[in-house]
Formats: sequence, structure tokens, C-alpha cells
Amino acid sequence: MSALMSEHANLFELKPQRNLEWETAEGDYVVLLVPKFRNRWVVKWFVPMLAKPNIRVRLDPFGSYCWQQCDGKTMVRDIGERMAARYGEPVDSLVERIGKFVATLARDKFVLLHP
Repeated sequence: MSALMSEHANLFELKPQRNLEWETAEGDYVVLLVPKFRNRWVVKWFVPMLAKPNIRVRLDPFGSYCWQQCDGKTMVRDIGERMAARYGEPVDSLVERIGKFVATLARDKFVLLHP
């Protein structure tokens, strides 16, 4: 059971760790490489025939910065504080956005959440 599913887990005290291939594009944007298929049989037999086995998802500046901070050692709360310092926005205005973003990444298994 992931930490996100735990009844008592506080999302902002968890440490997200990237669980997906990615690359950096021009302008320091992050591009996530999301596999088109996850079924083992399809991956083994069909994906090798595809020219592009991944969907490329380009993140905005906030998402790119947050993604780069997901190292498995930094708590979500600390990521928010770093983002506030970097972008000059109050932490309170970023809390909801970061929480939704990280929760979505965890739901789609793009990040793993550790205590």
C-alpha cells in the first residue's frame, strides 16, 4: 500500500521519488516519457514495432521545478518552500497546487511516495 493511500499520511511530510523516465528540454522544461502501454505482453511484442513507444508530456515551469526536486529525499513541504523562494510566491498560494500535482503524479505511479 502506498503512503498516499494511508489514512494517516500527511502528503506534505512525504518524500516523492521519480518513477518515470524523463528528459530536460530547452528552457529547463521537463518532458516526461510516459509509456503508451504497460501490459507486459504488449510491451514485449508490440512496442518494439512502434517508432515512438512513449507519450511526451511537457511540464510547465512550476511542474518542471517540482519534478526535478522529487529525489526521494526531499519532503513535499520543502519543495514548496524552495518553489516559493525561487518564484517569489507565498508558500500558501503554492500548497494546494503542489499537493494536487504530487497526488496526481503518485496516482499515475509517476512518483513513489516515501515516509
